[in-house]
Amino acid sequence: MSRYGNAKIVNNDSNFYSSLVESRDLKSIKQMQTILIKNPEIFERINLKTDTHIWKYGDRFYNLANQYYNDPKLWWIIAWYNGYPTEANVKIGDTLDIPLNLEQIVRVLGV
Repeated sequence: MSRYGNAKIVNNDSNFYSSLVESRDLKSIKQMQTILIKNPEIFERINLKTDTHIWKYGDRFYNLANQYYNDPKLWWIIAWYNGYPTEANVKIGDTLDIPLNLEQIVRVLGV
């Protein structure tokens, strides 16, 4: 379950890339469209079953995803749910909520 599973492929016609297109003799640049993930409302969070994890030295999102979901590629769910864009933003002793039901969390995210 990739967060880009339903992403559309689009032509990027931004002027920002015009020199790249020209230097590589391309007609266009195709990219995956950005996926918009919504933040769940409080009533949606209340209905989600979670486990608590206290961040310790050496923890990694992908290891937690492997432990809880048997898939390290789902690390982004834990990071997103807790509002941490990267592991560098998490401090030792921070408490993370790990959503347990993947079907529910994907529905809440709108992915």
